[in-house]
Amino acid sequence: MADGIQKGRYRVLVVDDDKDIVQTIKGNLELDGYEVLTALNGRIGLHIAKTSRPDLVILDLNLPDIDGIKACEIMRREFNFPIIMLTARDGVADKVLGLECGADDYMVKPFNFLELSARIKSVFKRLERSLVNNFYEYNNLAINFKSRSVTIRGKRVKLTKTEYELLELFVSYPDEVLSREFIQQQIWRDSQLYQTSRAVDVHVQRLRKKIEPEIETPLYLVTVAGVGYKFQTS
Repeated sequence: MADGIQKGRYRVLVVDDDKDIVQTIKGNLELDGYEVLTALNGRIGLHIAKTSRPDLVILDLNLPDIDGIKACEIMRREFNFPIIMLTARDGVADKVLGLECGADDYMVKPFNFLELSARIKSVFKRLERSLVNNFYEYNNLAINFKSRSVTIRGKRVKLTKTEYELLELFVSYPDEVLSREFIQQQIWRDSQLYQTSRAVDVHVQRLRKKIEPEIETPLYLVTVAGVGYKFQTS
């Protein structure tokens, strides 16, 4: 977290040459309680990143001076803050390039701010958890985030990659209802396969079979009718 920043108030740097997009993102993020810095080109963005040490950077791929990929690579070499890439290009190759250069997430313009906001919150939830410790325990369920291992009553539970990511997502939002759409975006955001399927329900059921004492009366993953699921701790 950047030096001097208030606890719970993150500093976000927005780097984009479109003034309208910058002002829209800035205004909405400030309403969400973030401190927002802005830059209209890559050189200024890099300078602000070095001098102000933001907690997260929203970076446009198509900048007028420094290519967004190059800017991302420079930032990633020097800093470990999360980077969300924005671009008007929707090709798979561009997404791969963005992620390979060190971006943590990728959004295609035009985008819904609520989705961007959800992704930012998800990044900070993970950051907050990792700052506290690498271990989570609740009611006989224990997760080691560093080794990505899960135990129930001291017994190791073997989860698939998707099942583990689902559980990790749920415990990052204790007692908060997560919609199926939000879960899809977080787990399968770049896949067309799951957009109209009931994949979330199927994978939650599989996860329940491995961690719940009684599947019919779940202790951890509770269904919220018509909305989605929540990880229940109260």
